[in-house]
Amino acid sequence: MALVEVDSTYPRSPRGSIKIVRMLLAWGMFLCFLIARSLGTYTALAGMELVISTLFFLLYLLKLDKKMTWLFWPLADILNSVIAAVFLLVVCLFAVVIKTNKGTLAGGVFGFMLLIVCIVDAVVFWKISFGGRRERNAPAK
Repeated sequence: MALVEVDSTYPRSPRGSIKIVRMLLAWGMFLCFLIARSLGTYTALAGMELVISTLFFLLYLLKLDKKMTWLFWPLADILNSVIAAVFLLVVCLFAVVIKTNKGTLAGGVFGFMLLIVCIVDAVVFWKISFGGRRERNAPAK
């Protein structure tokens, strides 16, 4: 049985820190919607974001992206961030505009903060994964 290698530097890296912030904001949003007994859509989106962010964090923490090479994980992570940002925008706009109670309003505010972190995550991950300098075979003139 192969042991799983843990990347102890990942939680302190910029990518790891952003994932931790995403998980904490999703947890706060989930609790606000759950305690306020908001619509199931709000709670479901917050719960899904919490689970997906946790799974991506564990994927990189345990270096499973190096073992499961059948999927291009950086692109999947960026697409996840962009799609999550779009869903968060729609759901949080409804939560803040409708504001059935203060818990729903607080969950919407957590959602907007999470929306900003999702956009930052996509941009930072894009720059780290694809923005590096490309070396040329021939020297520049």
